[in-house]
Amino acid sequence: MSDDPGSGPAQEPHAPTGPIATTGAHRTFVDLTPLRVSPAFARLWAGQSISGVGAWLTMTAVTLLIFDITGSTLLVALVGPISLIPMIVAGLWGGMLVDALDRRAVAIATAVVSWLSTLALLGFAWWDAMLPGGERIEVWPLYVVTTVNAVASTINSAARTAIIPRIVPEQMVSRAAALNGVTFGLQLAVGPALAGVLIALVGYPVTFAIDAVLFTAGFLGIVTLPRLPPLGEAVRPGWRSMFEGFAFLRRAPVIRMSFIVDLVAMTLGRPHALFPAIGVVAVGGGEITVGVLTAAMAVGTFLAGVFSGPVARIHRQGVAVSRAIMGYGAFTILFGLVIGAAMLGWFGPVGPHISEVSWPALVLAFVALAGTGITDEFSAIFRTTMMLTAVPDDMRGRTQGVFIVVVTGGPRIGDLVAGGLATVVALAVPPRVGPDALWAGPLIGGIAIVVIIWALLRASTAWRAYDARAPRA
Repeated sequence: MSDDPGSGPAQEPHAPTGPIATTGAHRTFVDLTPLRVSPAFARLWAGQSISGVGAWLTMTAVTLLIFDITGSTLLVALVGPISLIPMIVAGLWGGMLVDALDRRAVAIATAVVSWLSTLALLGFAWWDAMLPGGERIEVWPLYVVTTVNAVASTINSAARTAIIPRIVPEQMVSRAAALNGVTFGLQLAVGPALAGVLIALVGYPVTFAIDAVLFTAGFLGIVTLPRLPPLGEAVRPGWRSMFEGFAFLRRAPVIRMSFIVDLVAMTLGRPHALFPAIGVVAVGGGEITVGVLTAAMAVGTFLAGVFSGPVARIHRQGVAVSRAIMGYGAFTILFGLVIGAAMLGWFGPVGPHISEVSWPALVLAFVALAGTGITDEFSAIFRTTMMLTAVPDDMRGRTQGVFIVVVTGGPRIGDLVAGGLATVVALAVPPRVGPDALWAGPLIGGIAIVVIIWALLRASTAWRAYDARAPRA
């Protein structure tokens, strides 16, 4: 891979070249070599590891605040779909910006917007806490600010991911993706759990303020990157650039399939919008349980990252992704069965306080969600590696834009599917399993995931035959 053409004495090599030690080819644990060979990647990774905790803290706190104000699972589920159309636009336009401009500059600008939106949430939470006599703020400003944050995060994520092949050697991309999985698991494990504890102890305003402070680490990780302008002739953002990106995807059956299978998993196997209600009427424990359930998937993600050593020697990555997602569907089914059993009273009575939690139900639900985290992370490692090795550099921003729309937009549709199924199916089941059929989304969705992914694997020859040793989009 060629070096970036930018100049300046302080500029680092964007993709370190030369022989890279390959000892430990049969390692079990995560490979830290990308951090050693690329100081720029090490700084980016460390900064994102810290700031990402705050980002997940805020995402969890927003859903809890809306549920606290409204008591409605459906209104919590609407947080994602409301921001979906703006995110789609941001992903497509942002991907063009990433290909046309300095990727470092795009990452800095969008990180600042994310930080300002967190400060706005802090202001609204403080206003709600100050209202007298049990009055509450309207929830629509929370939807607006969350949408702005989602838009900025979409573009920022596309920029940061497209940066990776420019600052690490190509043969290290899968290992860099695995390292990002480790940090993502830590973020998702610590952030939501910390949100539940902080909200219970010090309230929403302080919770949002902590995210604003943690943001500093991520900002420093981006600012200290070298300049990363386009390697070749930049295509000005616009219709021509967008059509070129879509034309590339039409010629890239493997990358296209990687989007489809992830969309299937995220739209049909996303129970997170149900967690606030589950913490009250199914498992018990309220906010603390919400944090624990959200962290469960992160624990699985972290474990998958820690034991990601074998990913470097798995070459049939299309088959590996499909098998991982079918496993994801199986664990989602298990989660639905646990919640259904809990709502039938099999694990005893529950309540909204931590003293009223059903520990057997919580442990089983935790195991199921941890399983989804493990399988989802292995799928993500291979899909990201495909994106960063099979796609040429001048298309990485645009394909990353579509990719980020899928991986962030899919869960938002999934929130609506889970909340909608809980409400609709409740009308057709005995009241004993209500008031909402919280088990319906995970159970029905998990079965659908297994069936659909199996059919797609059988149908696509290019997907089954994909070999990482000769990557072809």
